Amino acid sequence: MTKDLRNAPDLLVVKNLQTWFPIRKGFFSKIVGYVKAVDDVSFTIKKGETLGLVGESGCGKTTTGRSILRLIEPTGGSVVFDGKDVTKMSKDELRKLRKDMQIIFQDPFSSLNPRLTIGQMLREVLEVHDIAKGDEAQKQVGDLLEIVGLRKQYYNRYPHEFSGGQRQRIGIARALAVKPKFIVCDEPVSALDVSIQSQIINLLMDLQKEFGLTYLFISHSLSVVEHISDRVAVMYLGKIAEIADYKDLYENPKHPYTEALLSAAPEPDPKKKKQRIILTGDIPSPAKVPTGCYFHPRCPKVQESCKTTVPKLAGIEGNPTHEVSCILYPTSLPKPSAVQAA
Repeated sequence: MTKDLRNAPDLLVVKNLQTWFPIRKGFFSKIVGYVKAVDDVSFTIKKGETLGLVGESGCGKTTTGRSILRLIEPTGGSVVFDGKDVTKMSKDELRKLRKDMQIIFQDPFSSLNPRLTIGQMLREVLEVHDIAKGDEAQKQVGDLLEIVGLRKQYYNRYPHEFSGGQRQRIGIARALAVKPKFIVCDEPVSALDVSIQSQIINLLMDLQKEFGLTYLFISHSLSVVEHISDRVAVMYLGKIAEIADYKDLYENPKHPYTEALLSAAPEPDPKKKKQRIILTGDIPSPAKVPTGCYFHPRCPKVQESCKTTVPKLAGIEGNPTHEVSCILYPTSLPKPSAVQAA
């Protein structure tokens, strides 16, 4: 995507976000460790921007999105949305904020109540948030269905009567019902056929233009993220490895993990050949992360100091908007006090 966002204000500022889950053992359920699902994640999203978040399964993408919305309570860090710290809000304040921050879930079937018709489901959203009631609510539900490409006549149908793509459109309509500013799209097309994926992606892009929406788009599909995103963040084992403008990242990746991911992406041009980078070993457990750089046990460019030094996410020389967390780039090196001993 190409948008001029240079003068756009920051809508979301995530700083040092942590979400750790305790590991309990024994009769008294004593805490013996933590699963570090999200570990010191920082990024910003401008108003009207789409930030793509990619990485292997289990890297913490979904937990990051849900922690931002406080569907999962974060362990530490801050999430500032439109000038307000979400992590410090009371339940009443958070309830009001739900109108501005919404989510589209990955599974378009299990996220819908099978006992309610589509009309009842969407109408409930409008009534709970005091947006509309009675005939006005019914009219708005019909309008929502048409906005996402469905018919008003579907009002009295149940979720099981729809295809996967149609159910995801209903999920999008539910998120749009409260007129949000920001939507977390949690792998919204991964459960759909390839032929339907493009329709949903184009719908999301059209809605963004029409309503001025801001997205955090979570996916493991590099091609989908490239199509919809303005910037892309690559996540590995609970940390951001690299973040940059989508063109810059796809054409000139810096982090060895990003290079490996892109080398594995299918190439549509049969005449164009690229060298595949094969990563050795398995992803370490987030309950027992490696010392130093988290990626060093699998990195093809590993150096001895990678085993003890924890690189920080920082802009590279000459291109400060392209941030990378790697010892190969001097700006990513921490101060001596931040060096982690083995």
